[in-house]
Amino acid sequence: MIVCKFGGSSVADSLQIKKVKAILESNSKRSLVVVSAPGKRNSKDEKITDLLYKCASLTEEGLSFKSEFDKISDRYFEIATSLGLETSSLSKALEEIRVNIENRRGSRYAASRGEYLSALLISEYLGFKFLDPEGVIIIGEDNKIEDITYTTLKNKIKKGEKYVIPGFYGTSLNGEITTFSRGGSDITGAIIAKAVKAEKYENWTDVSGVYSSDPRIVKNAHVIPVLSYREVREFSEVGASVFHEEAIAPCIDSSIPINIRNTNSPDDAGTMIQKTVKNKGVVGVSAKGGLTQIYVQKLMFFKESGRRHKILSLMHIYGIKPCYTLYGCDSISWYFDTKQAEKIDIDEMCSRIKEEFSLDEIKCKKGFAVIGLVGNKIEETMEYVDALSVLKENGIKPSSVSLGGSYTTFVIGIEEKRKDEALNLISERLYG
Repeated sequence: MIVCKFGGSSVADSLQIKKVKAILESNSKRSLVVVSAPGKRNSKDEKITDLLYKCASLTEEGLSFKSEFDKISDRYFEIATSLGLETSSLSKALEEIRVNIENRRGSRYAASRGEYLSALLISEYLGFKFLDPEGVIIIGEDNKIEDITYTTLKNKIKKGEKYVIPGFYGTSLNGEITTFSRGGSDITGAIIAKAVKAEKYENWTDVSGVYSSDPRIVKNAHVIPVLSYREVREFSEVGASVFHEEAIAPCIDSSIPINIRNTNSPDDAGTMIQKTVKNKGVVGVSAKGGLTQIYVQKLMFFKESGRRHKILSLMHIYGIKPCYTLYGCDSISWYFDTKQAEKIDIDEMCSRIKEEFSLDEIKCKKGFAVIGLVGNKIEETMEYVDALSVLKENGIKPSSVSLGGSYTTFVIGIEEKRKDEALNLISERLYG
């Protein structure tokens, strides 16, 4: 049994949905299908999910959302008629959704309806059963999937039957419809795969796999044939938007391989993500910008037990949650998303930290990025030495460097304005 998830670009219009049908018909094992809401058809188009969020927001402001909802309705009717589907059930579903939004059922309910409507139409077109995750996928605190979810899914999914399931949402512990973070349909697919112990989880998108670097920036970027679960997790942490990082966990639990495929090029093998790999050395280079660095320094910093934890706790009070931590002998550099706090709050926080912990120095500066070199056993190949060398040759001075504890990622902090240049230089040096 193979679980297939099709992203927004794969179900953007009737032509794309016909491609989905052809893919499913080419392999009878593809019996469980998770779908996203329709994505953009072109650069000027609007995502259905964005329009639904806007409808909920306008309602909360006491304003009319008719214009936005009409765009949503027109889009689904266009898909339905182009696929030759009867539209009375669609009309009924849209009216129910409109009334619920008007009655302020909330933004998460509104956002979930994109996947819901997408699955209704596609299940009818394919002749598959529709399985609603409401009341089935139970999402607890911190987006934890409750164990009852897997038992319920196992009981609902009958052997020999084929299903279409909306992605992105489930039900909270208090019985309300709730959603995962954006891109959360990946998580739904992984949950389904774990529940049925699928032999493979295929994630169909608009690229032919995971690239060694962002192909929009790096000319010699190439598809990576095989990655480990760990490598993908690390790759996501340093800015690569390849696969929702929370979707990895259910597949790891059951050792289910994940195959990233291209709906528009279904014959491409894509990237296989699995437990173990033979890769050795750097397989990909990614970058994440928009970061602020906080540098703290004090002689014998680590001699006082709990000092690092106490500083982090104070940072959390100000809404600062660092995404990277790099260590020196008597210092620490934290990097966090600049959007997390206003400058006035950051300045106040830094003053408190310096005073309360009697630091020798504290610096806070925005405009940073991190470059991540990801690969299995990269400490053995020492390719990060080549990366640092090419940066030095071109006058790019690292603000900090760190080989992660997993020995899967080497992180380099640099000025954000030279991020794209650094990506190209390192990729050229490592891949030729």
